[in-house]
Amino acid sequence: MAPETAGDPMNAQKWVRSSLRHVSTRLGKLGHAASPPTVGRLLCKLKYSMKANRKERETSSGHPERDAQFQHIEKQKQVHRDAHLPIISVDTKKKELIGDFKNAGRDWCQAAEVVKVHDFPSEALGRSVPYGVYDLERNQGYVRVGTSADTPRFAVESIRGWWEREGRAAFHDARGLLILADAGGSNSCRARVWKQQIQEQLCDHLGLTVTVCHYPTGCSKWNPVEHRLFGPISVNWAGHPLRTWETMLSYLRGTQTTTGLTVTAELHKVVYQKGQKVCDAEYAQLNLESHSVCPRWNYTLRPRALPDLLPSSTTKSGS
Repeated sequence: MAPETAGDPMNAQKWVRSSLRHVSTRLGKLGHAASPPTVGRLLCKLKYSMKANRKERETSSGHPERDAQFQHIEKQKQVHRDAHLPIISVDTKKKELIGDFKNAGRDWCQAAEVVKVHDFPSEALGRSVPYGVYDLERNQGYVRVGTSADTPRFAVESIRGWWEREGRAAFHDARGLLILADAGGSNSCRARVWKQQIQEQLCDHLGLTVTVCHYPTGCSKWNPVEHRLFGPISVNWAGHPLRTWETMLSYLRGTQTTTGLTVTAELHKVVYQKGQKVCDAEYAQLNLESHSVCPRWNYTLRPRALPDLLPSSTTKSGS
């Protein structure tokens, strides 16, 4: 059920993309006869939520290439696994005000935390921008907490920070990387600055061949970082005010699960400017290839001074 699993980044709730009848049919083809009610009971034991299936049906009428994109993502994951290359899922978690403010959720205690009645940004120490990197193969998370704007440059620098702090040591022979991301936000599939920064910071500077696969619009909850990293983080600090930057970092670093998840975190006090653009001439210089399947959502960027390191059935594109 791993490719079918989605989850809420704010709690531990999970759900599946396919209906119970669909899952039952697929199990039958694999030689495991199980009726839809039986599938439902088994999913409940695995802590999947049935009522959340309504949310999935609301997005089922989305982009016509939605299913093809999910299949392509799974193929790219398998290609990189076979080559022993890292696979990471990235996104920006919900931004949080740092100060004496209410934090959603409840916790066992003798007396409730007393916080301010209103969440005025002017009374906060700042607004955190937690950018998460989840390593699918090692079940480890890295969160860079920004204090400025959530921009494509900040997103790529966070990925580069993960590589320099953890990725290089864990995958010292790897010269390729697969990034799974949403279609919008600071890592948007339309953002030229995002692609340009990947080219400069990850490909040219680090010598990596980077393949990026975006989840279709409206399907961000299937991005593994949402339910495998952000969900446990939200559960860990639920009901605890994030009064200082160090408090937030301590809750991030203290996030663990029974499946072995560990999280590292660091504060990043660099100011980023919004509205940066990449002109046509600069964009044309990127060593970018769009895949033949859903080219807007799938592309590979290679070092401009190094040979190709991954086989690809892609077509050259400047769009």
